[in-house]
Amino acid sequence: MKYIWLSIFIIMACVFSGCHPGVKEKTTQFNSLKKLTPKDYPLFNDTHDFEALSASIDQSLIYFKKVPLQRKYQYGKDIYDAAHMIVSLETFKTFLKKGSSVKALNAFIKSNYIVYTASGNKDGDVLFTGYFEPTYEGSISKSEEYPYPAYAKPNDLLEIDLSKFSDKYKGHKRLIARVNDSTKKVIPYYSRAQINSIEDFATRSEPVVWLKNRVDRFFLEIQGSGRIELGQGNILRIHYAGSNGNAYRSIGRYLIKKNEILKENMSMQAIKQWLRLHPERMDEVLHQNESFVFFREEEGGPYGSLGVKVTPMRSIATDSRLFPKGALCFMQAQIPDKININPLKVWEEASFFAMNQDTGGAIKGPARADLFCGNDYYATFTAGHMNKYGKLFFLVFKPDQG
Repeated sequence: MKYIWLSIFIIMACVFSGCHPGVKEKTTQFNSLKKLTPKDYPLFNDTHDFEALSASIDQSLIYFKKVPLQRKYQYGKDIYDAAHMIVSLETFKTFLKKGSSVKALNAFIKSNYIVYTASGNKDGDVLFTGYFEPTYEGSISKSEEYPYPAYAKPNDLLEIDLSKFSDKYKGHKRLIARVNDSTKKVIPYYSRAQINSIEDFATRSEPVVWLKNRVDRFFLEIQGSGRIELGQGNILRIHYAGSNGNAYRSIGRYLIKKNEILKENMSMQAIKQWLRLHPERMDEVLHQNESFVFFREEEGGPYGSLGVKVTPMRSIATDSRLFPKGALCFMQAQIPDKININPLKVWEEASFFAMNQDTGGAIKGPARADLFCGNDYYATFTAGHMNKYGKLFFLVFKPDQG
């Protein structure tokens, strides 16, 4: 056992040592949001209907009512507890029921809410992408038609919570590791390439379902959940259960770098088509992303990282280290025009409220947000093509209004 603990502390030293000269100031919860004065508030004009927003607010309320009421949520330099977050959302939802005008909505927010803007990139912009709940054909048993497993969390995967060793590691991401069979040392968990090369990996990780091809499985991992059609009207819903802890790397960015797909033509659909045309390069491209996702069977959903349902066009994923979980947001971005979607002719300017209810391996930093788009054709198209810069704001009830 002494080798295991020695390995853990070696890993800690490598991951968390801060001796990197020349690195810019790190973005933290303290500076990821900037408080605005009322004169700088954006125009709050919601281009969607409020029914889905109310449903999404309810999901955040479920989350806040499950955590300790004293739990803290940081908005830049300000801190609010879960009890205040509940009041903030319930007050906003009550106002929505009135069906007021844009003018009344803005007057209400200006009088009752503090608004913060995400620091974003150097221009203050946030890159919005989209994700969706895909549907694939599958089987609960392996066959020639369905040879590719979506794995459950492996029984040899370790999650190391470093905060248990020292308070100075509180707030850090858990390490995902395994014990080397021969040396008994703790080492990083298998990469995607290693998992795919282990013939008996199913003995460590029981398959939840079997899919037709590797591309389906890969994009199921990217989305984090999905619906599997088992035939005869039977649907199996599977959800994110964990990952191998390896860094997420975009294969789209890799294909652009290799001049295989032009940047302006990049989309999920373009990647899938390229992979179909180049099956001999499947390993090369898919293994660029060393992250590997594991699943569990679960009814309902899809669920975000807060354990509550995400709502189409009303739930976003952000970097959970930087932005308050469950919070009320307002985004200004471009989304595809539903009428002119195929072929896409118009990206329409849109602004709407959303709830911060999810996170993701590719959603890192103050300039990234991922919009949950749903599970229909429009959702698939939007999630596959959305790659637009916009603005992101966070709203919270003024503490002296209660």
